[in-house]
Amino acid sequence: MKNISDLVQENIELQKIVANKDDIISLHERSLQEKEQSLHAKEKRIRLLEEYILSLQQKQFGSSSEKQEVLQAELVFTEAEDTAEAEAPEQVDAFADDTVVVAEHKRKKKRASIPKELHRIEITHDLPEDQKCCPHDGSLLKPIGFESHEQLDIIPASVRVLHHKRLKYACPCCENYLVTAKKPAQPIEKSIASPGLLAHIATQKYVDAMPLYRQTDIFKRIGVEMDRTTLANWMIRCGNLVQPLINLLHERMLEQTILHADETRVQVLNETGRAAETQSFMWVLRSTQPTCAAVLYRYEPTRSGKVITELLRDFNGALMTDGYAAYNAPCEKKGITHLACWAHARRKFIEAQKIQAKGKTGKADQAIAFIQQLYGIEKAIKDKTPEEKYQLRQTQSLPVLQKIKVWLDKGLAHSPPQSLIGKALHYLHEQWPKLVRYVESGDYPIDNNAAENAIRPFVIGRKNWLFSTSPKGATASANLYSVIETAKANGLEPYGYLKTIFTELPNATSLEQIEALLPWNYKDGVS
Repeated sequence: MKNISDLVQENIELQKIVANKDDIISLHERSLQEKEQSLHAKEKRIRLLEEYILSLQQKQFGSSSEKQEVLQAELVFTEAEDTAEAEAPEQVDAFADDTVVVAEHKRKKKRASIPKELHRIEITHDLPEDQKCCPHDGSLLKPIGFESHEQLDIIPASVRVLHHKRLKYACPCCENYLVTAKKPAQPIEKSIASPGLLAHIATQKYVDAMPLYRQTDIFKRIGVEMDRTTLANWMIRCGNLVQPLINLLHERMLEQTILHADETRVQVLNETGRAAETQSFMWVLRSTQPTCAAVLYRYEPTRSGKVITELLRDFNGALMTDGYAAYNAPCEKKGITHLACWAHARRKFIEAQKIQAKGKTGKADQAIAFIQQLYGIEKAIKDKTPEEKYQLRQTQSLPVLQKIKVWLDKGLAHSPPQSLIGKALHYLHEQWPKLVRYVESGDYPIDNNAAENAIRPFVIGRKNWLFSTSPKGATASANLYSVIETAKANGLEPYGYLKTIFTELPNATSLEQIEALLPWNYKDGVS
C-alpha cells in the first residue's frame, strides 16, 4: 500500500506530465497558427500572382481599348441620374459611352464629299459625230446640259530643279561699276536643298512617321540619289534654324494661365558618358488656350525635377500632369497650382476591372461608374462659360467627389495594397488633393489628355525610327515636332507652314518678324 509520500511524489509526476502535455499542446497550437499564417500568405501571394498573370494575358491578348463592356442593369450606384448622363467627352475614345444594344438595322454609309478647295480639271465626254442625229427623224441633236461625277486623282511625287540666275549689271560708260543681284538667304546655305524639299522631308518624318532611310529609297525610285546621313544633317540644320521660333514659342506658353505636361522615353545612341541603351526622355508642354494653342517638345537625358524647373521657369499658373512625383517639388517651390489627371486614375481601375471574374461587380466597376459621372457632367457643361462651369462643378461635381472620398476611405481598408485594385485605390488616395482641384475653377481641365494627345505623334514615330543617333538629332527632332504640332493645333497644313518658315526665317532679323511667324499670327500668310 502506497504511503503519503509516494502519493505526493506520484502527484508531482502527474503534474509534470500534464504540464508537458500543455506545453506540447501550446507548441502545436503555435505551429498550427504559424502554418495557417503561412498558408494565408501563400494564398494571398497565389491570388496576386494569378492576378498578375491575368493582367499580362490581358495586355498581350486582350483589347487595348479602355471602352467599358456592358454592365448589368443593377450595377453599382445610381447617382449619375441625379447629376448628368454618365458618359465621357466625345473627343476622348478612352471615355466613350457604354455600348448599348439596339434592334439590328442597316444604315447605308454616307460617302465622304470631295473637298471643294481641291484643284479641278474638267474632262468633257462627247458623243461621236455619227450619234448626234435623231434616229427617228434625222434632226441634228442640240446640247441641253450634262451629267457629272467626280473622281479623286493624284500626281505622284516628282522632283524638279530650281535654277537660280543672279543677273549682273555693269556701267556701259565707265566700265568701273559692276553689281550682281543678291540671292535670298537660304535655310541651309550652299546646299542643294530648297525650303520645299526640306519641308517635304520633315513632313514625311515628323508627320507621317517615315524614317529617313525609307525616304532615300523613294527618292532613288524617282531618280535622285541621296543618302540617309545627308537627310539627317539637313534635319539637324532645320532644327537649329527654327530655334529662335521655339524660344519665342516657349516664352508665350509660359505667359498662359494653364499648361499640360508629360514625358516619354527616347533612346539616343551617341551620348557622351552614357551607354547606348540608356533611356533619355522627350518632354512636352501643351497650351490649349485659343490665343496660344501650342506644343513644346524638349529633349533631355534625364527625367529629374531639374528639367521641370527649367521648363516652367517663371510660370505661376496651373499645371496638369499625371502622377509622376518629380512634378511635386517644382510646383510647390514655384507656387504653381498642381492638377492631377482623372484619366490616369480611371485607367488603373480599368486594369483592375479586366481581371475580375466575368459576371461579377467589384470596386473597379464602382470607381469607373463614379468617374463616368464626373465626365458626364463635363460633357454637359463643355459649352458653358468658365463662370458657369465653376458654378455647375460646385453644385454637381463636388457632391460626386465627396461620395467618391467616402467610398475610397472605406475601400482602402479592405483591399490588399499589392493587388491591382489596391494599387488603383492607393493611387487615387495619394493623388486626391490634386484630382479634386479642378472644381476650383471653370478654366481647369479634368485630365491631361491634351498633353497625351500632343505626345502621341512622337510615340508613333518612335515605333518606326526606334532611336536618335545623337543628342543634336534628338534636339532637332524636338524642335521640328514642336513647330509641326503647334501648326496642326492652329489648323495649319504642316508642309505649307514648314515651307513658309524655312523660307522666311533665314531673312528674319527682328523679334517682330519672328513673332509674325508664330502659327496663330501667321494663319493668313501660309500658302
